[in-house]
Amino acid sequence: MTLIFSGNDYKYELEGVMKLFIPATLFTHVFSDKIETEDDFAFIREKNYKNFVLLYVICSYKGRICRKVRRITDRNEILSCDKELYLSQLLYKAMSELTGIVPKWGVITGIRPVKRVNDMLNKGRSKEEIFDAMEEKYLCSREKCDIAYETALTQKKVLDTLDPKSFSLYISIPFCPSRCSYCSFVSQSVESCLKIIPEYIEHLCREIKYTGELVKRIGLKLNTVYFGGGTPTTLTAEQLELLMKTIEDSFDMSGVAEYTVEAGRPDTITEEKLRTLKLNGCTRVSINPQTLNDEVLKAMGRRHTVKEFYDSFELARKIGFDSINTDVIAGLSKDTIESFKFTIDKLIELAPENLTVHTLSIKRAARLNHGDKSELENPADRMVEYATKMLMGNEYKPYYLYRQKNMVGNLENIGWCRQGFESLYNIYIMEEVQTILAMGAGASTKLVSLDPRRLERVFNYKFPLEYDKHFDLMISRKKGIEDFYA
Repeated sequence: MTLIFSGNDYKYELEGVMKLFIPATLFTHVFSDKIETEDDFAFIREKNYKNFVLLYVICSYKGRICRKVRRITDRNEILSCDKELYLSQLLYKAMSELTGIVPKWGVITGIRPVKRVNDMLNKGRSKEEIFDAMEEKYLCSREKCDIAYETALTQKKVLDTLDPKSFSLYISIPFCPSRCSYCSFVSQSVESCLKIIPEYIEHLCREIKYTGELVKRIGLKLNTVYFGGGTPTTLTAEQLELLMKTIEDSFDMSGVAEYTVEAGRPDTITEEKLRTLKLNGCTRVSINPQTLNDEVLKAMGRRHTVKEFYDSFELARKIGFDSINTDVIAGLSKDTIESFKFTIDKLIELAPENLTVHTLSIKRAARLNHGDKSELENPADRMVEYATKMLMGNEYKPYYLYRQKNMVGNLENIGWCRQGFESLYNIYIMEEVQTILAMGAGASTKLVSLDPRRLERVFNYKFPLEYDKHFDLMISRKKGIEDFYA
């Protein structure tokens, strides 16, 4: 598929719109005023005349052609209009006609659609005004307007009480017992990297201590702690305790409102590890089945059973964890609507405080992306609809929502919670309202200032071996944190 840009360079956004209709595809980009290709194409043109602007697209797809045009003659609109958005709308409408696909998020291709609703709420817009804007401006369906609006309402009480001098701590543990077929995170199987883990832990402790000293100089207040990965519970109980003690020794923990550790893989969970987490301040754990179907688990490369998930969940309750998250994924290979419904129903019976419904995202780094294209054609939409209906009907509320590239069905990931169990960290990082100081391989520090609005990032080395090899150089980059607050 060739994308031809004439009179504009809106490459990123318009390619994002095309991927709503043709996902997991590599596009050829051409900047020209002519159509010179025998392939399927989208010709996207902005032409400025003396008294008007002409925007139009011509799409050729599988032997059919569709044209869409918008002529702007009002002088004020010419000066103020978002031409990129207008072209996105035209491209969306043309490709909808050619493919029969009507993506429910409209032309919203970014990962944070709720931010648009939050912005309008902060400006005092009514529900009706917000829905009208989402539908008319972004071509968003009523269904997605509703879920975005409900998510924003749940977030509001958290965001309204946020201390601007607070920050969260993210600890990256990029190791897993095995690699899942859908995964493209920076993670390595523990069998292949047992030798490097001790050095990695040593360096991570040094980075934690260095960051603790830096925070004291700046005067920030620690609000939440989050261990992610990978699978943090791939580490031993002793290694987890060492990291948690180092955090306790390096930071003032008196203001910590939430402390999460992802114990995502039941095959990494033991009673000793859970007790270690609890004794060292952890208040929230994730124990993730992804599905309650053993055949699907096997197909995705997870080395645990449904029974092991139930046993781990029960063990966490016995040890005293009263805030547990469980993840599921809609659209997994070999899964069916009936199997997915069973998973949702049984998890609701289990009553976790958080239940996160992900939609499969076909990423270049994931093994699934190199397989059969039929992976893109599955009933994820109906799965997500069922989960939404059942969770809303059982007193769960959406509290954070985000999207990813190449997501099956142009859908989304939604975190659901029982009242009072919103994960603060997930809201803060998704809405980009709080500084997140991140440590470990693949970690990305996000520096946020709300007044004036500024956002900067400081990246760590991506892979554990790079992190260890270039540790001192990486630490020197963190001077950027102090510069930002200076």
